[in-house]
Amino acid sequence: MSAQRTVRRLITYALLFALVVITAVGLSGLLGRLLVAGTELASDDVAGLARSLAFALIGGPLAALLWWAVWRRLDDPEERSAVGWGLYLAGAYLLALLIAATNVLNSLSSLIGGQGLEWRLSLATGLVWAAVLAWHRWMWHHPRKNPTDLSDVPTVLGSVLGLVLGVGGAVSALSTLLDAALRGAATEVSVGKPWWVSALQSLVWAVGGTIIWWWHWKHDGGRRLQTGLADVALITVGVLGAGILTLGGAGVALFVVLRLLFDRSEPLELLLEPLAPAVSAAAIGCLVWVYHRNIARGRTEATLQGGRLVTSGVALVAAASGIGVIVNSVLAMTATPLAGAGARTLLLAGISSLLVGGPVWWLAWRPVEQSSATGAGLNARRIYLVAVFGLSAVVAVVTLLVIGFRMFEFFLGDVSGGSLVDRIRAPLGLLVATGLVFGYHFAVWRQDRAVLAAAGPVRPRTIGHVFLVAGSDPAPLRRVIDEVTGAGVTVWKRADGGAGASAAGVADVAGVADVAGVADVAGVAGGEAAGDAGTQENRLAAALEGVAAARVLVVADQHGGIEVIPLQG
Repeated sequence: MSAQRTVRRLITYALLFALVVITAVGLSGLLGRLLVAGTELASDDVAGLARSLAFALIGGPLAALLWWAVWRRLDDPEERSAVGWGLYLAGAYLLALLIAATNVLNSLSSLIGGQGLEWRLSLATGLVWAAVLAWHRWMWHHPRKNPTDLSDVPTVLGSVLGLVLGVGGAVSALSTLLDAALRGAATEVSVGKPWWVSALQSLVWAVGGTIIWWWHWKHDGGRRLQTGLADVALITVGVLGAGILTLGGAGVALFVVLRLLFDRSEPLELLLEPLAPAVSAAAIGCLVWVYHRNIARGRTEATLQGGRLVTSGVALVAAASGIGVIVNSVLAMTATPLAGAGARTLLLAGISSLLVGGPVWWLAWRPVEQSSATGAGLNARRIYLVAVFGLSAVVAVVTLLVIGFRMFEFFLGDVSGGSLVDRIRAPLGLLVATGLVFGYHFAVWRQDRAVLAAAGPVRPRTIGHVFLVAGSDPAPLRRVIDEVTGAGVTVWKRADGGAGASAAGVADVAGVADVAGVADVAGVAGGEAAGDAGTQENRLAAALEGVAAARVLVVADQHGGIEVIPLQG
């Protein structure tokens, strides 16, 4: 019976999703025709009109009928908690948000640019999908029928979409302003369009994306979410994506500056052309990067380490690429002494990439402090090292194959096409950089193995996740929890600053799963378990010994008291 229900839900929600899309497409076509009626955009496209009528007048009633059947079933808690309901609502919400936002913003930017009447068609599509968005948002926030599974997906994905749109618009707007300042206000960004028009159009996208991001991040509580999906989105988009944007923009900007100083082989206007987009990308990306890194510092230890390692990985790629390009350019100068401006330009590109990626990698990776890492930090770094080894192996195999091919081609074919070094210098530079990266990280890997061997056998992990309720400085306690248990930690700061000495009222702590079942307070008031001797950190370490539970609540007060409470559920 369970399998039948799963298949039935899969078919039902897939069909409902398809019917909603079909109906929205039909209504968009009809509304678009209504808005452009009597203008030069109006056409006698009978096939298009017939399609819109069929989608709206046939697909619409079918969608409404199927939705009514689904909505009635949601009175059953099992239907409400089904993954299919949450998945459908998240998918339809994100699609509606994407189409509505892009079309409305596109119509506004087209209206600013004075691009005829095409903005009416975009506006029609945007209005219809905005209605679909409002409908699904109402279902998402319904007090009795909203999904209990995947309920955080619309918030997370909505904030990601808004961030991407806002950052893209902001980079484009700032780039237009800087380009006009650098190359002259008379420069036209595109044929027949003044620079300020393009700046306003990009600003529309920046403001619209920022509003979408703010609504989901602040209003809907995306910033407070500490689920797995929220942490992944924070690291991949806020840290990884912004880091790539920042380092890429900074590298290009530095490359332009170096060319202005040492390589004037092209006209000044062509040299300055990539500077404005690069500076804009670096500035906006840096703001987003720093903001999300600060957010990651308040999350679990795993999230903090993930953000740091992702930053290190992005910077490592930039630095290694710079080394490879430098080797390539040096080989070019060696093989062809008269290589001239081409090899010099290549050398400056490698230097700029190394100068940007190297310091960031040093600050993120902290090679001097690596030997002192323990617990979750050591485990996360080992996973990172495995990823580096895998990517290094792939790059090494590909470059060796390319080098082998070029060598055999040189010896077996016509040798009049240049020297052997000139043929293999690009893959050889990449191979050298990969070898350096692999060698360093292999040394770190061996050092970590020595640390683990000295620490003795790994204790079995008996605690899944710890919720720490602490005062103003939870970092020492979180470090103790990490070292003793290896579990993830979620920190909640006390509103009273830790003045209370008892956790009797902890049942109200929001978000702790089923705290109603806290009844198993298995002998674990830390102060009683370990006595008053030693610091609060020592008492916490002693109280955590022997505790076995999927989730544990730790309450600390300003007087040094510690209570460790295993949670049911």
